[in-house]
This record gives sequence, C-alpha cells and structure tokens, in this order.
Amino acid sequence: MTDGKAPLGRVHPGDPPALEFVRRFAHPMEKVWRALTEREHLRSWMPCDIIGERRENAELRLPFWPEVLEHHGFDDPGLTGIIRVWEPPQVFEWSWDTDVVRFELQPDGDHTVLTLTTWLSGKDAGTAQTAAGYHVCLDHLAQVLDTGSAPSVAEADPSALEARYEQALSAKSQ
Repeated sequence: MTDGKAPLGRVHPGDPPALEFVRRFAHPMEKVWRALTEREHLRSWMPCDIIGERRENAELRLPFWPEVLEHHGFDDPGLTGIIRVWEPPQVFEWSWDTDVVRFELQPDGDHTVLTLTTWLSGKDAGTAQTAAGYHVCLDHLAQVLDTGSAPSVAEADPSALEARYEQALSAKSQ
C-alpha cells in the first residue's frame, strides 16, 4: 500500500541522527492510539509484535511476525526494549534494540496529527533503508485506520522509497 504520496520523513543530523515523520489522520486520537498500542492492530502495519505491560519502564519483547521472518529469510533476533514514556493517549516512546521510537499524537479538530521520531543509535549506514521502512509502516497504518486492515508489511517493496530517501540524503550532504 505504499503509493509514495505521503511526505518523506525528515532526517535530523546529530549524535544520534533522528528520523521524523508527520502524518495527519482523519480519525480521533483514541482510535489512532489503539492502532499504535494494541496487539490486534499491530500485525497489519508493524513488522513485530510488542509484548509487555503498557506502562513506563516496562520491559518489552519485540518478536517479528512469522510472515516477516519468512519473507526476509532471517531468524528472529529476539529484540527487546523498554517503554520509556507512556502517556495515553498522547505519547508512547520505547526502545527497539538500540534505537528509540517515539509516537506523539495531537488533536487537530476531528483529525489527529502523529509525529513519529526515531533515533538511530549513531548509525548513518542504512538510514535511507530505515526511513523507507518506517514510511511503509506509516502507509500501512493509514490504511488500517481508514479501512480496518492492510496487507502485511512483509509484502511491501520499499525500493522506490529507498531511492527517494537516498536522493534526499545526498542532497542534504552537499
């Protein structure tokens, strides 16, 4: 469901570098919050499950969905994390292996603005690939919110987006 129409995320240089995506959904915050945090919604837009109590400082297990593992031909690395901020229904920040992911929701009339920020633990290599991956996830999240379902993110082909992010990153470094 990646049509490439959503705006590209922005890369903020730094140590670590950050990726920031802003999306506006025609849905109330509570619905978007449930899609971000409840297991039954995650499978359609997130490459992994988020297993653990929903509270600040709770430890998480982040197993990849079987279809993601199969499609990419790798074993589940058994990633873990910790919920760093839990402020329903506005902020959900958690660590993902060595990266940090933050979802912030703000009401905008009958709509909701989502800002997803992720810090990449100092890695520059693979930034375009990571950005394209999050972009695809957010495209799928939009479809889940609009229709109730989306095809598995395992089937998505982010290569066109990777090229666009590579181009954007190259232009920034000149």
